[in-house]
Amino acid sequence: MKLIFMGTPEFAVPALEALVKAGHEVVAVYTQPPRPAGRGMQERPSPVQQCAEMHHIPVETPTTLKTPETQQRFRDYRADVAVVAAYGLLLPQAILDACPHGCLNIHPSLLPRWRGAAPIQRQIMAGDQETGVTIMQMNAGLDTGDMLSVIRFPMPEECTAGELHDQLAQEGAILLLQTLTELEAGTLNPTPQDDVQATYAKKISKEEAHIAWDQPAAVVHAHIRGLTPYPGAFFLWNGERVRILRSSIEDTPHSAAPGTVLDDRLCIACLEGSLRPLILQRQGKKAMEVDAFLRGCTIPAGSVME
Repeated sequence: MKLIFMGTPEFAVPALEALVKAGHEVVAVYTQPPRPAGRGMQERPSPVQQCAEMHHIPVETPTTLKTPETQQRFRDYRADVAVVAAYGLLLPQAILDACPHGCLNIHPSLLPRWRGAAPIQRQIMAGDQETGVTIMQMNAGLDTGDMLSVIRFPMPEECTAGELHDQLAQEGAILLLQTLTELEAGTLNPTPQDDVQATYAKKISKEEAHIAWDQPAAVVHAHIRGLTPYPGAFFLWNGERVRILRSSIEDTPHSAAPGTVLDDRLCIACLEGSLRPLILQRQGKKAMEVDAFLRGCTIPAGSVME
């Protein structure tokens, strides 16, 4: 098919690569403008822009899609359909209506669960037992359009948000190709979402990353996994932020207050059960396993984590 691809971060790259490999005619890629990044804060093109340029696809980086000029330029590509994956700009109705088959969105959750900005993190933090990808027909609402296709599978055990991100990006690319084949054949059966079942995946705040030990260990463990690698769940020790990147739930019995260190290897009491950090990272330092961490940062039993 002749299509426009709209995406920005790494999550969108597998889908763009799959479209090119499958022989679809990607007439343009829309992505966020280059942003300052790195130590020198030099402008760096998005991962999607880098991928598009590697395949010699024209790249558009508008800061808005609301102007008549931008909307006309979009229409001038005369694409059959637009594919959207974590683009980052609001699509006005004129853009949604510009292609004969509209705009399809790759959403990394089982809609209507986890509409919004942070579906990958939220489903892990909530302890969901199932995950997947939904391809939906976009409308003016926030992830409210009809579902065109879905792939679902059990939540991988002990996965972090980073690991689930990579898996869902690959699964989404495969599902997209299947969906476009059915779209061309006219065999898709759009399914309206049940708004009653909808949940909202609000953006992760840095303050939210502060670990609350007065919760069951399973909840704290899911919180850590859901915020790895970014922004990273943290506790305070002597006023310093320490991120936990891996952890395990322990069976250590205790009657200690939440946040209390129970042994000399940093087992920490939770409201129910306890949790042991496995990989930690101090501010400005490399991540390291708990034994190496404790050689440079002594935290005796009885200490209380904030």
